[in-house]
Amino acid sequence: MSENQATLSADGKTVEMPVRSGTIGPDVVDIRKLYGQTGLFTYDPGFTSTASCDSAITYIDGDEGVLLHRGYPIGQLAEHSSFMEVSYLLLNGELPNQDELAEFTRTISRHTMVHEQLSTFYRGFRRDAHPMAIMCGVVGALSAFYHDSTDIADPQHRKISSHRLIAKMPTIAAMAYKYSVGQPFLYPKNELSYTGNFLRMTFGVPAEEYEVVPEVERAMDRIFILHADHEQNASTSTVRLAGSSGANPFACMAAGIACLWGPAHGGANEAALNMLKEIGTPDKIPHYIERAKDKNDPFRLMGFGHRVYKNYDPRATVMQQTVREVFSALKVNDPLFETALRLEEIALSDPYFIEKKLFPNVDFYSGIILSAIGFPTTMFTVLFALARTVGWVAQWNEMISDPGQKIGRPRQLYTGPTQRDYIPLNQR
Repeated sequence: MSENQATLSADGKTVEMPVRSGTIGPDVVDIRKLYGQTGLFTYDPGFTSTASCDSAITYIDGDEGVLLHRGYPIGQLAEHSSFMEVSYLLLNGELPNQDELAEFTRTISRHTMVHEQLSTFYRGFRRDAHPMAIMCGVVGALSAFYHDSTDIADPQHRKISSHRLIAKMPTIAAMAYKYSVGQPFLYPKNELSYTGNFLRMTFGVPAEEYEVVPEVERAMDRIFILHADHEQNASTSTVRLAGSSGANPFACMAAGIACLWGPAHGGANEAALNMLKEIGTPDKIPHYIERAKDKNDPFRLMGFGHRVYKNYDPRATVMQQTVREVFSALKVNDPLFETALRLEEIALSDPYFIEKKLFPNVDFYSGIILSAIGFPTTMFTVLFALARTVGWVAQWNEMISDPGQKIGRPRQLYTGPTQRDYIPLNQR
């Protein structure tokens, strides 16, 4: 990485700070010695202008609508690759050859079952418990069942726990769904693909054989690919922050799931689907468009715009194509899809949305697809967590292997009372 210098002048002091360059993207000012040299901290709520780490996994250019995993465009991966192949890529840095992919897939398949005692663990939850609440508890409890792979200083332990998390997450997610609807758990069937196995464990029943619909399997695989990693988002940063303290990987993943549960992060596709249901039919769209423009109206267009992307979300293009494939295969005639297409068309031609760069994002379409397949909205964020696990695991491994990594410790701008003396209770 080449280094230039940035100059900062404050309180009569002038300091030089290194400017570091990555392989692609904006340069960064290295401010690690800022406090020692000036007595000042930076103030950056939400860390929107702060690089918290070095990473070689995912690159995003929000202005241009670019998303790369290890250098490969997300559109190419979603069209030509599989989730298992993308998982290998994120974990290892390169696409696998046939033998490597076969061995990786076989390894993941061997870890799909969960400890039998976990079945009784589920029964401790209320039947109406949110599946994400169950996911937080169960994933956090994995360290109690698999404590033979929690030594983060041991590369082999890290590899085993990584494979276990990727393999067991579909089983845990499917069991959360089954528990919520009162159906028996289904054991994994390792002759199926990663995604096909998950669909069977979710929707299959012991009374009859479950037939995996190829178009649905492919759609789910794409959804998993599109959600596999997204740079230093809130949940990934949470996983890294938890991991920086030396916490075991299962605890770190549970922390990521808890963060993802927030409606501003993982719940966006559910919010977009609910918005489409509220709009109802295409003829009502102009009314809701006007409401969205009104600053005094609480209504907002969900599924449009993105914290990072200031252009068309590259994942949304793949999702729009996938919706058509799923609806055709399942012979679904859903008015919500027609409303979504019409809403997209109107919004993209409206100067207000063009000026504010409010383009459809991945959540705009994914909720419609998941609903058509049969998932209740309470499962949407669970599916997000399932897919994002591989990204969390890859980021966690990268962090643990980074010799420059330190325990996370953000600073603050204190605005409370200055020092004052204690007053005895009887004098207050």
